[in-house]
Amino acid sequence: MPIRIALYQPDIAGNAGTILRTAACLGFAVDIIGPAGFDISDRNLKRAGMDYLDMAALTRHDDWAAFDAWRRKEQRRLVLFTTMAAAGYREFAYQPEDILLFGRESAGVPQAVHDSADARVIIPMRPGARSLNLAVAVGMAAAMAMQKFG
Repeated sequence: MPIRIALYQPDIAGNAGTILRTAACLGFAVDIIGPAGFDISDRNLKRAGMDYLDMAALTRHDDWAAFDAWRRKEQRRLVLFTTMAAAGYREFAYQPEDILLFGRESAGVPQAVHDSADARVIIPMRPGARSLNLAVAVGMAAAMAMQKFG
């Protein structure tokens, strides 16, 4: 699947491991934009990813500048999942080469990253709810994008 998932400086190894396991099973690639809040050899990452980590297509980028330069060179549209968007993720017109970007569990993304996104979408939640678990949100987004492309 050409769509990619990008994680901006993820904080929680268990979430990243779960996302990598999902990616391995469903066939999409994951980009981790550093610095991450954990070592890539973290046992929680390995526990959550189980024996699927070797099957996962993972690319690590040292920082935002390196990732952004790479994605621009690849001419990929960046779709930011954020609570500060108006467009719903279900109605969004995904394209096959999109990169779906998710921010840090603790802080989202900084304004400069927000401003770099080509599109912003939201997963609607009930009033009063702050956020979904990162791995759950990624799973929902990946399923929606996969559904759009058959």
